[in-house]
Amino acid sequence: MGKALRLSEKWFRRGLWLVALVFAGFLIGLGGTIVGDLPKVEAPLRVDDFLDRTAAQALRSQVKEAHQAEQDAQAALEQARLQRAKARSENQAERETFNNWLAARQATQRAEHDPEVIARTQALDALKGRERQAQQAVEAQEQALLDARQGAQAAQQQLDALERGGYEKLAAAQRTVELRVFLYRLALTLPLLVAAGWLFAKKRQGTWWPFVWGFIFFALFAFFVELVPYLPSYGGYVRYVVGIVVTALVGRYAIVALNGYLERQKQAEALPDQERRKELSYDVALARLAKSVCPGCERPVDLKNDQIDYCPHCGIGLFDRCGHCSTRKSAFARFCHACGTQAA
Repeated sequence: MGKALRLSEKWFRRGLWLVALVFAGFLIGLGGTIVGDLPKVEAPLRVDDFLDRTAAQALRSQVKEAHQAEQDAQAALEQARLQRAKARSENQAERETFNNWLAARQATQRAEHDPEVIARTQALDALKGRERQAQQAVEAQEQALLDARQGAQAAQQQLDALERGGYEKLAAAQRTVELRVFLYRLALTLPLLVAAGWLFAKKRQGTWWPFVWGFIFFALFAFFVELVPYLPSYGGYVRYVVGIVVTALVGRYAIVALNGYLERQKQAEALPDQERRKELSYDVALARLAKSVCPGCERPVDLKNDQIDYCPHCGIGLFDRCGHCSTRKSAFARFCHACGTQAA
C-alpha cells in the first residue's frame, strides 16, 4: 500500500498513526488508573474479622503472659545457676584447704587441733548445704521454665487452631472479593471491547480513523492486560473454559469471514472485466500489483513477463495499450506513462 501513496500522504499517515498511538497511550494510562483503584471499592479483610474476638484476645493474652513467664523463668534460672556455681566453687576451695590442713595436722599429730578439725568440718557441711540449696533452686527454676514453656506451647496451639479456621474463612472471603473485583473489571472492559469491535467493523477506514484505532488499541490492552491476568482460576476450569469460548468465537468469526470473502471473490470473478475494474479501488489495485499479485483474485502473477496481459487465474485485464501511442501500460493506470494521455 505504501508504494501507491504520495510521499506527503505517507508522512501524513505516519503522523496520524503516531496520533493513534499517543491517544491509545493516554487512554491506557487512564484505564490503568481506574482498574488499579477498583480493589479499593472493597473493604480490606483481616483474619480477626473471622475470629471469636473475645476468645482470640484471651488466648493471645495467655500466650503473651506465658512467654513473659518463660523469659522470667529463664532469667531466674541463669541467676540460680550462677549461685550454684559460686556455692560449688566455695565448697571446693574450702575442701581443698581443709584437706591440706588435715594432712599437715596428721603429720604433726598435735591434739590441740582437734577442736579446729570439728569447726572446719562443720564449715564444710554448711558450704555443702548451701550448694545443695543452690542445686535445689536451679532444679526449681528449671521446672518453672519447663512449665512456662509447656503453657506457652499449649496456649499457642489453641490460638493456632482458632486462627486456622479464621484463615480458611479469610481465604474464602478473599476469593469472593477477587471474583467481585474481576466482575467489576469485566463490566468495565467488556463494553470497551464490544465498542472496539463495532468501530473496527464500521469506522476503521473513516475520517477519524486515528482515534478509532487508538481506542481499539486501548480496548485490546484493557482486555488482555487489565482483565485476562485476573481471571479467577478455581482449579483452572474458568481459565480453560474462557479460553475455549474466546477461541471458538474468534475461530467462528474467522471461518465466516473467510467463507464470505471467498464467496464475494467468486461473485466478483464472474462479473465482466469492466465491472470488476470499477469495483476495485485505485490504491488497492496499485498495492496488489506492487506485491506481484492479481488485483482481482489476489493470486500470484508474473508481472515482469511482457507476454502476460491477463490474469491466468481469473481473466481480469492487467495490461493494455495506450489509445494515443499504443504503448503497453498497466490497465489500472489512469494515465499513460509514455505520453501522459488519460486512459479511456
